[in-house]
Amino acid sequence: MRLLGWLGVLIRHDALAPREITPLLPVWARWIAHLLHLFAGREGREGRPGQRLGKAFEHLGPVAIKLGQVLATRADIFGVEFARDLGRLKDALPPFPVDQARREVERSLGRPVESLFIDFGPPVAAASLAQAHPAMLADGRKVAVKVLRPGVERRVAHGLDSMRLAAGLAVRFVPLARRLEPAAFVETIARALTLELDMRLEAAAASELGEIMGKSAATGDIGGHMTAPKVIWDGVGKRVLTLEWAPGLPLTDPAAAEQPGIDRNALADNVVRAFLSQALDHGAFHADLHEGNLFCHAPAELTAIDFGIVGRLGPAERRYLAEILWGFISRDYERIARVHFEAGYVPPEHSVEAFAQALRAVGEPVIGKQASQVSMGRLLGQLFEITDLFDMHLRPELILLQKTMVSVEGVARRLNPDHDLWAAAQPVVERWIRRELGPQAQARDALNELRETLKALSRLARNPPQPQTVIVRETHLPRWAGVALVVTAAAAAAALVLSLWPAIV
Repeated sequence: MRLLGWLGVLIRHDALAPREITPLLPVWARWIAHLLHLFAGREGREGRPGQRLGKAFEHLGPVAIKLGQVLATRADIFGVEFARDLGRLKDALPPFPVDQARREVERSLGRPVESLFIDFGPPVAAASLAQAHPAMLADGRKVAVKVLRPGVERRVAHGLDSMRLAAGLAVRFVPLARRLEPAAFVETIARALTLELDMRLEAAAASELGEIMGKSAATGDIGGHMTAPKVIWDGVGKRVLTLEWAPGLPLTDPAAAEQPGIDRNALADNVVRAFLSQALDHGAFHADLHEGNLFCHAPAELTAIDFGIVGRLGPAERRYLAEILWGFISRDYERIARVHFEAGYVPPEHSVEAFAQALRAVGEPVIGKQASQVSMGRLLGQLFEITDLFDMHLRPELILLQKTMVSVEGVARRLNPDHDLWAAAQPVVERWIRRELGPQAQARDALNELRETLKALSRLARNPPQPQTVIVRETHLPRWAGVALVVTAAAAAAALVLSLWPAIV
């Protein structure tokens, strides 16, 4: 019944088959669209399609709003006007009263608001799960106090139940959807949203990602242009999070990119590079990087907020990602194809050469092109056709990565319509490839393997295998044998390093 209610809301807002696109539909589908228009309410007769869909998502609750936030980053696919109309879902939803927020703070922290904050102002931003209030600490620091919406847990649970049912119906009745693994997709989103409803976990994520961003900045990495506000741990509870105030203006503010000294091109590059640096170098990344969660100040510095969703990649996934990106940058389509097969992304019964040919058809028209010259809608359609042709399924472990890449590229395009994603990514990926797959990495890996071999041989020397039918009187190798083993291993290691030294330096 709740799922039918979702459909009813979309129909009432004329957001399921908007009247503006009816003439573009096939003849048989136009009759269905006209029938749906008869049930549109007053909400469906006013405003533009993006405005109507935004209101419908707002009515449906946090899960639908999260989807709207992603759609709002892709003006290149859905149109600037449509994306702008959905933009209010990022941080401009109706807030709940200040008195209610104060009660939530006191209940969560177990102390009066005045015992921690000398001033607690009205909300300055309201999103799907929480809203942010400006406040002042006794030491004069300005902070942002994030408070969960009352009853939001129940609304999220109801939304996820509806999504689970919709995923099950899609698997059963829409064969084309099975390849997209809708059930795994919903469970990945459900897990992320569940974690996002505990502000203590978000505080830990903010602290962790803040350290990661700080490491990049300290070493002068090209991904070191994003920071995280410091966590005020005295102001953290299950439903409350307190962070130092983020400098600059949010990217949702039209004035943000017009601040004196702002370099929009560098800002677009830094969004991409900071994300890739987090994902590749550290295996943990901010997985909700839309404009409402990014503040900027001159010349091209970024501060991220809202750390409820953190994406994580293991060493294997990081390597696959780097090699795939590097393959596109260097136009080595056979290498990209091999990586897909090694990772299991493409079933082994297909041809590596044929898949490389398909990738070339995707890559060549877009590599090196300005963003304004690339039709993302057509590109996504072509990618979908290729994944169907080669029986590729959605990978649950990559869902947050793919979602964030879509958002990040959308933010970069909004800042610079001619942004070159590949040129921005190249320094980060090239550095990772050189460090992890170059001569230095080969020497390091060889030494690690040698170290493990020595440990195994040492264990064998201490505890040699004993046949049950033979009585062994000497249970240890002679001391000279152990010394010889170590000397031989050290000599081998030295020879290996010397042979690779010219390449390393």
